[in-house]
Amino acid sequence: MLGSGLSNQAGASVAALAFPVIGPVGVVAVRQWIAAAVLWAVGRPRLGSFTAAQWRPVLGLALVFAAMNLSLYMAIDRIGLGLAVTLEFLGPLAVALAGSCRRVDALCAVAAAGAVVVLARPSPSTDYVGIALALLAAVCWGSYILLNRVVGHRLPGLEGSAAAAAVSGALYIPVGVLALWLRPPAAVAMACALAAGVLSSAVPFLADLLALRRVPTRFFGVFMSVNPVFAALIGLVVLGQHLDAAAWLAMLVIVGANAVAVTTASPTVTTTDGSVS
Repeated sequence: MLGSGLSNQAGASVAALAFPVIGPVGVVAVRQWIAAAVLWAVGRPRLGSFTAAQWRPVLGLALVFAAMNLSLYMAIDRIGLGLAVTLEFLGPLAVALAGSCRRVDALCAVAAAGAVVVLARPSPSTDYVGIALALLAAVCWGSYILLNRVVGHRLPGLEGSAAAAAVSGALYIPVGVLALWLRPPAAVAMACALAAGVLSSAVPFLADLLALRRVPTRFFGVFMSVNPVFAALIGLVVLGQHLDAAAWLAMLVIVGANAVAVTTASPTVTTTDGSVS
């Protein structure tokens, strides 16, 4: 589980290294293609047997796949890795808290909202577009979790996720080709994009698949909380992106809110599987 989070955020930092050359759109396109290839090989979906009721959530999941990584990478390009991933993490936290009437969950929601205000800290230099993109990624991640549950109930194994990744990868063919034609990639930039696809898609997917067979979903949800911490640390080491003390504190509040919400909830409402992105 720790290896999955570390690989995911390391891949995002490597992707950021390619942004100046091919831009976030080009990097995301390459990542989507790799994710589609890996999921297709593992899930082996039988598209011809899908019914209309099965295709609807699959297509919704494909659109979420397409928007989630693009909005996150564009946010990383503007506001940095640590802040972008922390704000994106509000998506699974919102899913964990949604519909709960417990006092502890209300306190977690208030704490997370206060942390977001601290992270945003309105000022003349605040990048509101970057923050909005990170929050859009959060909405997408929350939607991914909810749609993934529906797809999991309607299709066996990994066929639904594989089909959604394939459709998303196909949507990025014209976008990616245009982006790479307008900004021809150097060998190093293309290697970074390919490495990002492997580190942020292939490795986390396989690692999470193995982890979820061995640990309860609730325990897995707690370990998902390390992603913002890893993102901030890797952003500092690899990209030289510094967070001040207030931002670190806000990030830890959001991480703690998720850990408390997941560990104290009943098992029937803690199926927050955000293992594939």
